[in-house]
Amino acid sequence: MIGQTFELQGKKIWVCGDRGMVGSALVRRLATERCEIITAPRSALDLLDAEAVDKFVQKASPDLILLAAAKVGGILANNSFPADFFQQNLDIQNNVIKSAFKNKVSKLVFLGSSCIYPKLAPQPIREDALLTGPLEPTNEWYAIAKIAGIRQCEAYRRQFKCDFISCMPTNLYGPNDNFDLETSHVLAALIAKAHKVKSQRLDSLEVWGTGTPLREFMHVDDCADAIVFLAKNYSDALHINVGSGEEVSIADLARLVCEVVGISDRLRFDSSKPDGSPRKLMDSTRLSSMGWSPRISLNDGLRAFYDWYASCR
Repeated sequence: MIGQTFELQGKKIWVCGDRGMVGSALVRRLATERCEIITAPRSALDLLDAEAVDKFVQKASPDLILLAAAKVGGILANNSFPADFFQQNLDIQNNVIKSAFKNKVSKLVFLGSSCIYPKLAPQPIREDALLTGPLEPTNEWYAIAKIAGIRQCEAYRRQFKCDFISCMPTNLYGPNDNFDLETSHVLAALIAKAHKVKSQRLDSLEVWGTGTPLREFMHVDDCADAIVFLAKNYSDALHINVGSGEEVSIADLARLVCEVVGISDRLRFDSSKPDGSPRKLMDSTRLSSMGWSPRISLNDGLRAFYDWYASCR
């Protein structure tokens, strides 16, 4: 529903997961609003502890919760630790959403993931493709947990009229991404590998899989801006896709990373590693029809991303 603006001025906003890539981007974005930003480091609040979460929400009394906290990782991590990804994500979102209801938080935005959609969903993927086919096996446990979060928000909305909404970001990259090759997503892994090739003068850059899958990428600062836009302007049960609308093959992405880092594009594809879904492009028509669009191109975003990464080394 558009037309009911949720004003942020003077509001207390808890960015749940503020140390992560999306959460830290939300903190940067909210710094431009006249609101009070609430954060809680992991050392001070264990999101897996329902009682601790409830006490925190009761004391902090936020008007809005941006639920960006999650256990995340790439294909290898998801495939290796399915129980961890399933249970921990269920626990985090359940604790926060239940506490938001119990403590009468005015609004909550739940962040899902594009992996909620079927592996072979029609492209571009519309919101109504949810639960229309089998999931990608390598990350289905994480996806099922996220689907449960969407439905949980819908259930509280339907039964108790809670203003809980959900948005589904596409593949993200940017400052504070995870560069651990055992748990990272594809773009961060490529940046880390390319930087290693450059600094150690290695012969080639290894790319997992065949390089043929098509993926969509969005800079995390664009995503944060879209989330704040939806928090202000959207109130309905249907989850909303948040994407850039542009796709690139993994092979072409690797070549672009090589160009940005400043190395030759001698790529070595390891076809023994899984590709994941063959194509995954979000249909973000609903979001764009509300008047929002991304501003950071993949080329510009990657250059800024690598500059940030290199400066941290």
